[in-house]
Amino acid sequence: MTCHPAIVSGRVAVITGAASGIGLAAARSLGAAGMKVVLVDIAADALERAAGDLRSAGINATVVPADVSNAADLARVKARAEQVGEISFVMNNAAREGTRGIFDDLARWRATLDVNFGGVLNGVQAFVPAMIAADWPCAVVNTGSKQGITLPPGDTAYNVSKAAVRALTESLAHELLKTNGRVTAHLLIPGFAYTGFAKARGVTEKPASAWTAEQVVEFMLPAIARGDFYVLCPDNDVTREMDEKRIRWHADDIILNRPALSRWNPQYAEAFKRFMAD
Repeated sequence: MTCHPAIVSGRVAVITGAASGIGLAAARSLGAAGMKVVLVDIAADALERAAGDLRSAGINATVVPADVSNAADLARVKARAEQVGEISFVMNNAAREGTRGIFDDLARWRATLDVNFGGVLNGVQAFVPAMIAADWPCAVVNTGSKQGITLPPGDTAYNVSKAAVRALTESLAHELLKTNGRVTAHLLIPGFAYTGFAKARGVTEKPASAWTAEQVVEFMLPAIARGDFYVLCPDNDVTREMDEKRIRWHADDIILNRPALSRWNPQYAEAFKRFMAD
């Protein structure tokens, strides 16, 4: 498999939310490619167990427990990672579930935004200036969500946080044009994946419709090697074509001046059904 030029044996990959799920799967794949991996998570015990598993596979893994919502913690992560070696890959992946709706407790709203968006912003500000100043290829992957694009009703705080991640990463990619492709940014948009979120809700076995975290990473790595910015992952139920149509419908709410989130508006239920079947 052709790799992104930032994925080089001996260089350092920093991954947040690395104690489980997509972050741990990314660490395993990047470590198998010879990179030194720096694992970051707020769950210190789980992080140590994850690192132990990687080390048993011969992967150079360093653990830095940290709260990504705290900019000082990310500065500390950067300092430790630079002791490990030359940083060429950063994956801002840490996230938490959101709220029970728009009118949920404001503290829960703030916690969701602080981790899901603030953690990505802190990671970008901590690592990217040094990447720009370096003279080797680098990549930044920020984990977004389809919910940050189509905004399904329900967990509004999560949707808002991931919409902000999308906007930030798009702007970052444009800013990095001045590096002439030496430093690139990518937005990972997973489909339904069996990760810690599902397990925390009591889902003890992978649903048939879900991808594993490993499948998400297997899809992501060749995509960023091709230079894809939007890494839009399918799953076992939702195809690329279905995702594209859902995103197009959402964008057409603005273009056609339909009501907001018309996909879930009963008045448009039949029209949306016909659109998807067309």
